[in-house]
Amino acid sequence: MMEKEKIEIILEIIKREFEKWPKELATVKQMIEVHNNEPFKSLIMAVLSTQTKDSITSKVSKELFKIAPNFEKIIELNDEELEKILKPISFYKRKAKYIKEISKIILEKYNGKIPSEYEELIKLPGIGRKVANVFLSHVYKKDVIAVDTHVHRIANRLKWVKTKTPEQTEKKLYEVIPKHLWKDINLYLVAFGQAICSYKPKCNICPIFELCPYERKNMPK
Repeated sequence: MMEKEKIEIILEIIKREFEKWPKELATVKQMIEVHNNEPFKSLIMAVLSTQTKDSITSKVSKELFKIAPNFEKIIELNDEELEKILKPISFYKRKAKYIKEISKIILEKYNGKIPSEYEELIKLPGIGRKVANVFLSHVYKKDVIAVDTHVHRIANRLKWVKTKTPEQTEKKLYEVIPKHLWKDINLYLVAFGQAICSYKPKCNICPIFELCPYERKNMPK
């Protein structure tokens, strides 16, 4: 079996299994439930989610969007009120500043429309390579690969790549993953990493067990 063919089969299995994982395990589902791929909500949540658990980001974002459902309302919130809402989020004071600045820039420079180009997105405060690519792939359905710790870990376990950093992984994945699958990589591998292939993988219930070359140290004896 050709390597790219095997990769397609693995991703198809994970995509199918995605529907079965409860949102308590695949917590990225909680994020989707809140933002529903709406540009405003998706961008704000992407910024808030860095170094924060999805379950916390989802809960806090849901509360935020009740009183600030658009960029205009984010700007209207005073700093103290915004920080109080975001307090459970990691680096909440810094992120409160980021999302206010982003809201002003989007309204003033882009007439309220979030840019769809990577080069423009990374100019916004608090938005780096991963956040930009997650947003572009999920919301604008761009053919880009977003790599976080889950994607980096799983791609190396499956021996699709042999890399030391997420940045290296992203570069190599563009070479081995068929283009039509690029935008799906992040969502399905993140969910798979949360529900099954975590730092201590549940190899005994893994749906791709027979196709995985990983040294199975966590199998029950």
